[in-house]
Amino acid sequence: MKDIKPAILLFIIFTIICGGIYPLLVTGIAQAVFPRQANGSLVTDTNGKVVGSSLIGQPFSDPKYFWPRPSATAEFSYNPAASGGSNAGPTNPAYLRTVGERVKALRDTGVTGPVPADLVQASASGLDPHISPEAALLQIPRVARARGIDREKLHKIVNDSIEDRQFGFIGSPRVNVLVLNLELARL
Repeated sequence: MKDIKPAILLFIIFTIICGGIYPLLVTGIAQAVFPRQANGSLVTDTNGKVVGSSLIGQPFSDPKYFWPRPSATAEFSYNPAASGGSNAGPTNPAYLRTVGERVKALRDTGVTGPVPADLVQASASGLDPHISPEAALLQIPRVARARGIDREKLHKIVNDSIEDRQFGFIGSPRVNVLVLNLELARL
């Protein structure tokens, strides 16, 4: 009994500190220092309506829009509750068939030449909101045809949407597809 009292007291103290005070402190600091990120990096349209997050990819299949990287999440594409890749490797026949179908679908839209891997291979999370600048530039002819827009104008929009490497040296330049498609919607 003598040892139980301090154990229960420590349990209560640590529950209050770790389960209450610490989360409130961290949340308060995050809201003060990084409010946009702490609230989910939400993206709004021209009317101020939230249309998504800049951190989670969204499905776009209409030829009038730039297409994102494929998603391999469970149940439906870009399912944030089921983040994860397919775990299929380059020797898996089903994986090769899926990639082949994606390449064929791009070729059917008029794409010629090399196809960037990020347009036919899903990311590890299945939620990647970015594509490479090459993948975005490759889609300009299709989007220009579908929208009746000058290719040079689209080229400028894509170039203006390219995000540099994080901190100037981490990762590769990238284009957020949701943000790029919102720019198209603003035209």
